Amino acid sequence: MEEELKCPVCGSLFKEPILLPCSHNVCLACARNITVQTPEGETPVQSRASGSSDYDYLDMDKMSLYSETDSGYGSYTPCQLKSPNGVRVFPPANPHRHCSLTCPLCHRSVSLDERGLRGFPRNRLLEAIVARYQQNRAASASSSSSSSSSSSSSSSSSNAVKCQLCDRNPVEATVMCEQCDVYYCNACQQRCHPSRGPLAKHRLVPPRSQAAGGGAASGGGNAVKNHTVSGSGAVSGGQQPPATARKPATCVDHETENFSMYCYSCRIPVCMKCLEEGKHAKHDVKTLPMMWKQHKCQLSQALNGVSDKAKDAKEFLVQLKNMLQQIQENGVEFEACLVAQCDSLIEALTRQKAKLLTKVTKEKEYKLKVVRDQITHCTMKLRQTTGMMEYCLEVLKENDPSGFLQISDALIKRVTSSQDQWVKGALEPKVGPEFDLTLNTDSLLQTILMLDFCQGKVESGPAVPAAPLLQLEKCCTRNNSATLAWRVIAPPGSPIEGYILELDDGNGGQYREVYVGKETVCTVDGLHFNSSYNARVKAYNAIGVGPYSKTVVLKTSDVAWFTFDPTTAHRDIVLSNDNQTVSCNSYDDRVVLGTAAFSKGTHYWEVSIDRYDNHPDPAFGVARINTMKDMMLGKDDKAWAMYVDNNRSWFMHNNSHTNRAEGGITKGSTVGVLLDLTKHTLTFYINKEQHGPTAFESLDGVFVPAVSLNRNVQVTLLTGLEVPKNTKQ
Repeated sequence: MEEELKCPVCGSLFKEPILLPCSHNVCLACARNITVQTPEGETPVQSRASGSSDYDYLDMDKMSLYSETDSGYGSYTPCQLKSPNGVRVFPPANPHRHCSLTCPLCHRSVSLDERGLRGFPRNRLLEAIVARYQQNRAASASSSSSSSSSSSSSSSSSNAVKCQLCDRNPVEATVMCEQCDVYYCNACQQRCHPSRGPLAKHRLVPPRSQAAGGGAASGGGNAVKNHTVSGSGAVSGGQQPPATARKPATCVDHETENFSMYCYSCRIPVCMKCLEEGKHAKHDVKTLPMMWKQHKCQLSQALNGVSDKAKDAKEFLVQLKNMLQQIQENGVEFEACLVAQCDSLIEALTRQKAKLLTKVTKEKEYKLKVVRDQITHCTMKLRQTTGMMEYCLEVLKENDPSGFLQISDALIKRVTSSQDQWVKGALEPKVGPEFDLTLNTDSLLQTILMLDFCQGKVESGPAVPAAPLLQLEKCCTRNNSATLAWRVIAPPGSPIEGYILELDDGNGGQYREVYVGKETVCTVDGLHFNSSYNARVKAYNAIGVGPYSKTVVLKTSDVAWFTFDPTTAHRDIVLSNDNQTVSCNSYDDRVVLGTAAFSKGTHYWEVSIDRYDNHPDPAFGVARINTMKDMMLGKDDKAWAMYVDNNRSWFMHNNSHTNRAEGGITKGSTVGVLLDLTKHTLTFYINKEQHGPTAFESLDGVFVPAVSLNRNVQVTLLTGLEVPKNTKQ
């Protein structure tokens, strides 16, 4: 029990013990001796008990790595490396604490406030126990004096030095380390102090007796305290022998000399004799305290670097854990995207399958109808032929020559005519049982089998737009206009700025730009009738212009469907019947144009006379878009027309009248206009008959249908008509 009642600093029984925050006790006087000053603004690190440290591999030496009085770094204990936010060596400073005290057993440091040591509670219970123990020891000393002579024989064995590292029943020590100042038995020396590595230079000597050692057993406790011993020989702070001041280390070559200098060349501590004898005389030497401070500073800086690396490693672990979660989420998302893509392919294939089945059904129904019609027709003819044959056989039985000859000519003609009905091919099927439909799926199947993910990492960063995808279900033509629609996925980081739509000339020639803008739907007007146009589109952004889309072929109408144009008509013109019927509010002739423009092909339209009063002379023909609207058609050089009354007609261009022709119009008449831009001619018709010769030749450019009339006439436009045949020159 006596060992538990001794101060770990002085090794004597406690005197005025105070209780530290770590629950260990020290004498009040000893606490004053181990209190140190810290630089202003710094707080020593609060260490934990060695048993709770997460860094046990750093506990090889529990001594403070820094001297509070000279290094300027405060006390450092490896147990405080870990913090919730990473690794931190030095905590923030507290400017109100300038002194600290380190527990000699667990090495936990605590800062003193303004009260100093008076801030620690006094352990009066322990003080009472020490006093009671001293009284009992004095009483037992007097009773044992009588038996001292009888125990003299065994005193020599009790004075033997015991091993300081044995857990239970310590045995007699066999060696002592002068540098560590610890006594070892053979087993503990092999286990805790092997003669290799950094302990190879320590000097082991036979143990001194307690009388000679002057309490060496207790003095060695400090060394035990400053070495963490692993294995079964571990010594805890509460069970250590009492500690005294550490014995200064001596020179290996000169046992009686303490280290006083540091050889910078050899990087070892040396004594004065080493310098005097010349072994280190010419070497660069420095004072031991200075090198002590310098090495502590270097170690502190190295620890700072290690702490930063440890913090980076912890952040890296957090990053890896987050990456695990990201991989899980991205995997689920990618699987869903893959399923959606495959489902879209299956859906497209299903739609195409339905279309192909519809074609097969139509082909089958057509063949069945042709064969059934052919069966019906052949059956009817066969019945007629069979009936005629039966009648002829009956006539051949006639014995009266005169009666036979009366009907024989008619029968011969009828039989010959019936034979002619069975011409070559009449007894051959018009269709075959085979379906002339071939579906080649080899290339598509090969493409599906080669379907795989793109290898390699997709280049990140802005890129040009991809090729737009034409939406064929929205692309269409109407009359001589074409509407196209497309879509495209914008590349990440660079939005699409616009699109460029290009069409060829309708004859497979060069492409030209017809639209530049941000819309994804565009209608192109003024195309040629009965023509096939190739169209393509591309997108562009700040990076550049993307590739073209696939080419789509758009075919305009074979014949022109158009109406009168209210936007270009004279203000006296009155339109009705969805702009197909026109009349006028003025007695003067006024011009109205059509909505279609022609530059190639052959086109024919008619005008029906709905009202014809007072024998006016309306004009019909073609004109340029900028012809005069307030005079009769044909009086300027931008119109080619035929004006007609109830008796005769004239052709007129640039106010020149030519080719008078007899025949006029009345209510219910029709006037036809044939514009043949293949032959570059203009011809007129009245009531389906060509009226006069070809009116005009060498026409070239863009022409618009035109009519001029006054208030005595009302006409209706008829379009989409077939071109007349057999035009006379």
